[in-house]
Amino acid sequence: MVRRKNIRLRGKISLSRYFQKFKENDSVAVKREISVGASFPKRLQGRTGVVIGKKGKAYIVKLKDQSKEKEFLINAIHLKKIVSPSSK
Repeated sequence: MVRRKNIRLRGKISLSRYFQKFKENDSVAVKREISVGASFPKRLQGRTGVVIGKKGKAYIVKLKDQSKEKEFLINAIHLKKIVSPSSK
């Protein structure tokens, strides 16, 4: 897990990632943006899940935590859309 950003990117927030949109049933990966405080546990870094819906600015993401499926509220800046080869 990366704890530092590149010196040229430190403190900057990508606006395109901040305002990205997701639809229901989109597959997403959790990738913490270090310069923004995360509202979810660190152990979720790198996990993949499915977007269930939206609540305010955050998205409701269903992730598998250990052996149970749980729902987390995660801001869009911490999510990255996964494009599967079969959906092209």
